[in-house]
Amino acid sequence: MSLDADILIIGSGAGGATTATVLAEAGLDVLIVEEGAWVEQGSVVPFSLDQMDQQYRSGGVTVALGMPSIAYTEGRCAGGGTEVNSGLYWRPPGELLERWRHDFRIADFDPDDLLSIADEVETAINVRTVPGPHSAPSEVLRSGAAALGWQHSEVPRWMTYPHGDDATKGERQSMTRTYLPRAMKAGARLVTGRRIDRLVIDGGRATEAIASLPDGSTERITFRHVFVCGGAIQSPALLQRSGVKGHIGRTLAVHPTVKLAARFADELNVPDDVPVHQVKEFAPHLSFGGSASNPGLVALSLLDQWPTFRRAVTDWPRMSVYYAAITSQGRGRVMSVPRMKDPIVTYRLTHADRELLRSGLARLALLMLEAGAEEVFPSFRGAPSVKNRRDVATMQHAFSATKATVMTVHLCSTVPMGEVAERCGADSFGRVHGYRNIHVNDASLLPTAPGVNPQASVMAFAIRNARHFVATGGSRA
Repeated sequence: MSLDADILIIGSGAGGATTATVLAEAGLDVLIVEEGAWVEQGSVVPFSLDQMDQQYRSGGVTVALGMPSIAYTEGRCAGGGTEVNSGLYWRPPGELLERWRHDFRIADFDPDDLLSIADEVETAINVRTVPGPHSAPSEVLRSGAAALGWQHSEVPRWMTYPHGDDATKGERQSMTRTYLPRAMKAGARLVTGRRIDRLVIDGGRATEAIASLPDGSTERITFRHVFVCGGAIQSPALLQRSGVKGHIGRTLAVHPTVKLAARFADELNVPDDVPVHQVKEFAPHLSFGGSASNPGLVALSLLDQWPTFRRAVTDWPRMSVYYAAITSQGRGRVMSVPRMKDPIVTYRLTHADRELLRSGLARLALLMLEAGAEEVFPSFRGAPSVKNRRDVATMQHAFSATKATVMTVHLCSTVPMGEVAERCGADSFGRVHGYRNIHVNDASLLPTAPGVNPQASVMAFAIRNARHFVATGGSRA
């Protein structure tokens, strides 16, 4: 197989797979290079250690340094994060798109056009609600919110349900099931197990990519245009390693989350699925949802206060894990360091972020009590268990973000798109400012954290930008 192409696409997740499909179906010569392996869906147990080892970067143990540090996860496999996330689908809010267009001066951008692309995406990946009864952990969120009069809803997922109304046996319509096969049918080539270490740049134009293979050897890949689609951490890190200057890696935005485990009278644990309900009463600043809750993850949620919470671990069949997520005012940085394989990532929560996490965890505990929880176990050091409303106030007073396990699965905004040079790393269609043939087309482009799962936004923008590239003859530039 030749590793030269007109179009090199680095990464095969939500941004890379959609970009490859649009360009390949337009007749362009496309090569997709993926650092991880192709792991057939169903060959590993969801949320297991085996999955973390095969499909996550560094086995899922990655962290943004700060006070507190924020753990984050990245998919590292064909299909990227679409292979490992929960499949919940949120369109970008219309008012957010308008704000991005205005504040970052995104040219030739019509939010209605982007939402029409979302229509196509939803058909392609089969976005739908579950066909039958909701799982018991999901019903907890619905019933608790209903009791409090809080706004809540079932979030659709990109799933098929070949086993009828069994909501726990859906099949994720990830990139390896949808867009990557389409791209390859149109002639795109996909190679896995290759890490792109850097781009060779001459006079504002990239000419080659230097790739590392598992055996320690290297190879050179030539191209006319490159689309960097490695995600909000790896894309800016690669650009920095390649000497790209500009607003790259300075404005990492995430949705920080804090968690708790709740124990109920009856067994309800679903080890290999997540709840489909979310509570958006306080959106876009704060939202509540359910996490993966296999026995190991339940134990992990108790670990911060293990001396007193360890007694509950044997009750895991009656427990499930839930989170409070905030739209953070803080920002982080991605910094590539010479001779280090991975970048240093930092993140700083603001005082307002810390207080929102505090009130969010308290409200989440109240939600659990209203849903019938016997006892709630917050995930922070020194946490008291919560059995009634009075305990909620005690827990809220004891909480500190520096004592909590804070994590995120949503990472974006490290190469923001737009025409405001001092704030944007790429132009309105993802071409890196100051470079003729280097494009970014993934979550890095989102100007700010969207307050909802960003995958729908990433896919719609990637398709928009790739179509503009084709329509304007970008491949001939």
